[in-house]
Amino acid sequence: MSPRGHWWVLAGVLTVFLAALFLATSILHGAAGPDTVREHEPDGLVPHSVSGGGPVVDTRSGAPVSLEVHPGTVALTFDDGPDPTWTPQILRLLAAKQVPATFFVVGRHVAEHPELVRAQTAAGHEVGLHTFTHADLATAPIWQLRLELAASRAVLAGATGESTTLLRPPYSSMPDAVGNRDWHAALRTAALGYLTVLSTQDGLDWEARNAQDIVRDATPADRRGAVVLLHDGGGDRSRTVAALGQLIDTLKARGYRFTTLTEAVGLPPQTAPATRLDRWYGAALIGLVQGAVAVPPAAAWLLYAVALLTSARLLLLVAAAAAHRRRTDTGALPRPLPRVSAVIPAHNERATIASCVRALLDGGCPDIDVVVVDDGSTDGTAAAARTVTDPRVRVVTQPNQGKPAALNTGIAHAVHDVILMVDADTVIAPGAAAHLAAAMADPSVGAVAGNTKVANRKGMLPLWQHLEYVMSFGLERRLFDLAGASPTVPGAIGAFRRSALTSCGGISADTLAEDTDIAMALCRAGWRVVYRSDAHARTHVPTTVAGLWHQRHRWAYGTLQSVWKHRHAVREPGTAGHLGRRTLPYLLLFQLALPLAAPLMDAAALYGLLSGTTPVPVYTWAVFSLAQLALAAYALRKDDESLRHLWLVPLQQVLYRMALCLVTIHALVTAALGASPRWRHPPAPRAHPATAASSTTPRTASVP
Repeated sequence: MSPRGHWWVLAGVLTVFLAALFLATSILHGAAGPDTVREHEPDGLVPHSVSGGGPVVDTRSGAPVSLEVHPGTVALTFDDGPDPTWTPQILRLLAAKQVPATFFVVGRHVAEHPELVRAQTAAGHEVGLHTFTHADLATAPIWQLRLELAASRAVLAGATGESTTLLRPPYSSMPDAVGNRDWHAALRTAALGYLTVLSTQDGLDWEARNAQDIVRDATPADRRGAVVLLHDGGGDRSRTVAALGQLIDTLKARGYRFTTLTEAVGLPPQTAPATRLDRWYGAALIGLVQGAVAVPPAAAWLLYAVALLTSARLLLLVAAAAAHRRRTDTGALPRPLPRVSAVIPAHNERATIASCVRALLDGGCPDIDVVVVDDGSTDGTAAAARTVTDPRVRVVTQPNQGKPAALNTGIAHAVHDVILMVDADTVIAPGAAAHLAAAMADPSVGAVAGNTKVANRKGMLPLWQHLEYVMSFGLERRLFDLAGASPTVPGAIGAFRRSALTSCGGISADTLAEDTDIAMALCRAGWRVVYRSDAHARTHVPTTVAGLWHQRHRWAYGTLQSVWKHRHAVREPGTAGHLGRRTLPYLLLFQLALPLAAPLMDAAALYGLLSGTTPVPVYTWAVFSLAQLALAAYALRKDDESLRHLWLVPLQQVLYRMALCLVTIHALVTAALGASPRWRHPPAPRAHPATAASSTTPRTASVP
């Protein structure tokens, strides 16, 4: 899949994620609660037969019909449920008192807790609709009204297999409180086949009242019939539960009979079996809602996990950098230095090979032996290398066999026991070779990683990579050095002991990250792999998205290969155990898992900012960005770099990190499918080969 295709994949994933957040926050939790009180509105259009009539209004035939409750009959009704805390308690009370009731359910709560609605119908209670999000139908546009009722009816069908025509509009009360907009909404819902259910006694249990007040307000003044309005959801209903038993006993003592709503007004049951299509649609909607409801808490836990991991990583990197400086600040280099051979694998590197060779000759080791291996170049690389007329330089040519084979050829031709490996597009700093050789004075050291810097720093993409090299690669190598097991010796600049390479069988072609593979192999063989931050080298990095993509895909895939190849180090002692129990978990956690989670954190922060639903993701992202900015400043100062590019860090944390996330996904998918990417050689460069490093220098991918 091309990089552009991966951007579409990421956009699709983030769109689904944001849609789930919207459904969970704006729809599921964004509607006003039952405690909202609407101002009194004009009622000149409301027929007197409705405003002065009974609690059930039927206008489905065109002419309004108001249905009264039979005298001596009470229908208990409960709105805003089902609620997992209060509905079961109310059901138990009703069962104990052997009293039926009618529940007007909110669709979103039905979708969240379908088992409670099934319990209501199984107990013989009646169920009606109360819209999907507790929306005010009197003020809702027609499209929202239709959507609210269709969704409510669907989830009821999915939960119980039944449909109903009973509807209690949210914020409705008694017939004499019906206003013009309420009446207009009743006409529109009647056109869709619904009866409008009001009440005659409002227990006002949604107010801060005690149980005795609820009983008083819910009890009719005389022997007339009543539809009592209570709530089993929408807030703290402990007072309702406390009052319900007393209310039932009071009404029974006065001779009232309890029925369902339809029986109380003389109607047949208003439920019917739902169609198969409605049941399937309702079940799918319930699944969608439950999935969306699970997203915000999962996103919150993910956000906290990312914040925790990021904080731990930042603290580790800063502490390691300070400790590494104290440990490696040894002053003057030891004399005499071990003799050094340099191996330069090159494929179509005519533009840079000569400058690379000259820099090695001035690297601080006067007796250095330089071996240039021309791996089947077609642009005259070998001839360009021979322009450096120095007896210390030798040029070896071979058919194109790939970088590992070229390195092994160079090792075979090298004279000395310390072998410096440098990419052909890299220019080492004066004295860098000497610093690497000095580390080899310790006989336990099998390899030394140098400090790679970006040479071509023009343009946004190279500058982002410059920050990454300093913030991540440089600081992480200090951390790995202290951990006792560095997982990578960068192909741009690194030194090896010949005996250490021999003990591991030389440079392997088993993975696409041979520099990571050989470093891990050395650790498992008992050799130390250390880091010298003062051995600088400048290398060219990709300047195009495609070039960067191919480079990082190989790095990420090669890292996966190397981790898998050396996974048994977890159970091994010594340096191998340090690799398996310290370094490998770090690579999996911070270079594979964290890049996958970071874009979701960005999306959650963006949604919280735009919707205003929760500021926590925004604050977390802001703190994270400030911490990254501080880390960048610290790392740049630590590496004696200018701070003038700090302003690029926030953009890097969004755009560049998302690109790395896609690369990681691509590598994981490639690994899962078992399709290994191949080396791709760039065309002959015109000036500085921007993609040369990408074809010859795999190293461990990282997250800035």
